[in-house]
Formats: sequence, structure tokens, C-alpha cells
Amino acid sequence: MNNQDMSIIQLVLHASFVVQVVMALLLAGSLASWTVIFTKFRSLGEVRRLNEQFERQFWSGRNLNELFNDANGNAARGGPMERIFAAGMREFLKLRERRITDPGALLDGARRAMRASLQRELDVLEARLSFLGSVGSVSPYIGLFGTVWGIMHAFTGLANVQQVTLATVAPGIAEALVATAIGLFAAIPAVIAYNRFSRDIDRIAMQTESFVEEFSNILQRNAGVAAQPAAPQAAAGGLR
Repeated sequence: MNNQDMSIIQLVLHASFVVQVVMALLLAGSLASWTVIFTKFRSLGEVRRLNEQFERQFWSGRNLNELFNDANGNAARGGPMERIFAAGMREFLKLRERRITDPGALLDGARRAMRASLQRELDVLEARLSFLGSVGSVSPYIGLFGTVWGIMHAFTGLANVQQVTLATVAPGIAEALVATAIGLFAAIPAVIAYNRFSRDIDRIAMQTESFVEEFSNILQRNAGVAAQPAAPQAAAGGLR
């Protein structure tokens, strides 16, 4: 390769086969991580919007039975908080239909249903988050492997050269260092996104857990009412 022509593209094209494979893997990992980043950023924003929307409805004074009917009909399009509410309310009503009058049993059943639903929602939110963590932690080492291999290849090629100068060594070393640069290019955004999304998911989890506790308090008050198959008729806002 001409020593004066050391653009990134030329360095990649003239790198050894192993280094090119490493670069291809890193670029594929970077592309996949950016896809996850954009998808996760959009989905978490939608989750926050839907949760806030449902929470406003919940504390607006609407009847619990009406909210439950809306949540059942909106299960696919609703947010995690709405589905958790529906799971708890559904279990509460099932237990009352079975003529269970013990307030502790009613509340425990509803809480277990909400906790199980909360865990499922968190599993969905955390999907592919580990991939970002893996890309962020592994990419620099893969790039370093490509660099080490490229430098070894460059020096091996100089074995039969009588006079070694910086101009002779520079292209091979530059080709190898591109692998490290691509590894960092893949790792840095993945690490930043992983930390950001982890923090966002923790906030959503804390917000949802607070809702579970607040709704549990409302159900506890309703559990003291005489057992009947009908849904609790107290408004959420009034029982806050």
C-alpha cells in the first residue's frame, strides 16, 4: 500500500484477513447495538407515557370497576401499570366471587398477582439490555485482539526486509490499530446506553412498585366490605 494513501477505508481493505473478520464482527455488533438503542429508547418513552396516562386516570376519581373494564379491553395497547392494575383487580374479584371474606387472603392474592405481573413487565423492559452490556464490555477486547494480531502480522512481514524504517512499519501498525478504534466505537455508545436504560428501567420499576403499594392500600380498605361478587364501587381518587 502507498504510504501516502492511509485513509481508513484503505487501511481496512489492506488489513490481514483475521483483522478484517474482527472489524466485520465489531461493525455488525455496533450496528445491532444501535438498533437496540433506538428501539429501546422509543419503547421506554412509550412506557413512561402510558404509565403517566393511566396514573392520571387512576387518581382522577374514576370508579375502579370502570377502570378495570377499560384495562381489560386495552390490554394489548395499555402500559405496564395498567396491566398490573388489571392483574391485581382480576385476582381480587375472583377471590370475592369464591366467597372468600378474609381481608388478608384477598389482599395477599391480589398482591401476588400484581407482583407476578410486575416481574413479567420488567422482563420485557430489560429484554436485549444484556446485549448492550455484552457489546460494551467485550468489543474493546475483540478490537485489541485484532490489533495484536495485525501487529504480529505486520512484523512477520518485515522478517525478510533488510532495512526497517518507520515508513515501512507504519502502514501495518495503522491497519492493526483501526481494529481497536472500531472496538471503542462499538463499545462506548453501548455502555452509555446500557447505563441510561438501566437507570430509566429502575425509575419505572420504583414508580410501578409505589403504585402497587398504593393500590394495595385501596384494596385493603375494600377487602373489609362484606363479601359480594360485584366489583368494589369506591372511586380511586376518593380513597387515595
